[in-house]
Amino acid sequence: MKSTVAVVILNWNGQKHLETFLPSVVKHSKNAVVYVADNCSTDDSVVFLEENYPQLKLIQNESNGGFAKGYNDALANLTEDYFVLLNSDVEVTSNWIEPIVKYLERSENAMIAQPKLLSYLEKDKFEYAGAAGGYIDYLGYPFCRGRVFQEMEIDNGQYDTTTEVFWASGACMFIKSSVFKELGGFDERFFAHMEEIDLCWRAKNLGYAVYAIPKSVVYHLGGGTLQTDNPRKTFLNFRNSLLTLKKNDQSGFTWLKIFIRLLLDGLAFIKLLKESGLNHAFAILKAHFSFYVMKTPKIKSMQANLAGMYGKSIVYAYFLKGKKRFNQLK
Repeated sequence: MKSTVAVVILNWNGQKHLETFLPSVVKHSKNAVVYVADNCSTDDSVVFLEENYPQLKLIQNESNGGFAKGYNDALANLTEDYFVLLNSDVEVTSNWIEPIVKYLERSENAMIAQPKLLSYLEKDKFEYAGAAGGYIDYLGYPFCRGRVFQEMEIDNGQYDTTTEVFWASGACMFIKSSVFKELGGFDERFFAHMEEIDLCWRAKNLGYAVYAIPKSVVYHLGGGTLQTDNPRKTFLNFRNSLLTLKKNDQSGFTWLKIFIRLLLDGLAFIKLLKESGLNHAFAILKAHFSFYVMKTPKIKSMQANLAGMYGKSIVYAYFLKGKKRFNQLK
């Protein structure tokens, strides 16, 4: 591995995560420079780092702009060849960096990649945030090898092949720094959630490729700063998914797809109203209203790479056809 690598952990009030997961990163990242970028934490994260990990490079962001702006700010002045964006709640394993960087080094077109993400709490299962690589259906709904909606598969080695996918998880994303800068980084309007899918889609609209490389394995706790029971997370997921579709879809039928999404999200509203209450259901309505007033020029592309896009509806396949495993999809 000849290239230089920056492992960058974005932290916000995550001292407990740093205490638990940082030791594995330090132990298994000898050939990289490890940075912790603090997003204006109000806990003792910075004190903990200064006292216990003075050898690490600490970046203190001037404001908390969420995942998107936080990483844009943190990466702005770094000069390494590769950026590894790593959540603070990820346990890494030996040789987790080398297989991915070596693959990206020898590939002309692969610019972004992720390892195999398994659950920290159930280590034989794939983890929601990225599993064995991200896919997307024609309406912009994301899913993964090993995870379709809330259905997490057990890892039996069924997805252990290096494969071109549509998006790489922001929980552990490798990206050539030159490409991150060419893309202008993350869209800061996203704040958090789906920003990595937007980034990957923009890269694919330039003809670049995204890969899942399961020779590298990490374990992700998940949940992060916004728990699954937080309506803010529901709002961001629905709004940002629509924003990603509008920005990047090259089919010529984007507004028809958004209309279909409106109908399907209406069904999701009813489902959440029954299962999670008014706050979550209202978050879907708020997401749509917020999206419709956003000014978002479409990104034009003449060389879009659609590898990893499922040409059918994952909603139909999952809820009506009962296809709950990735390998049941054609």
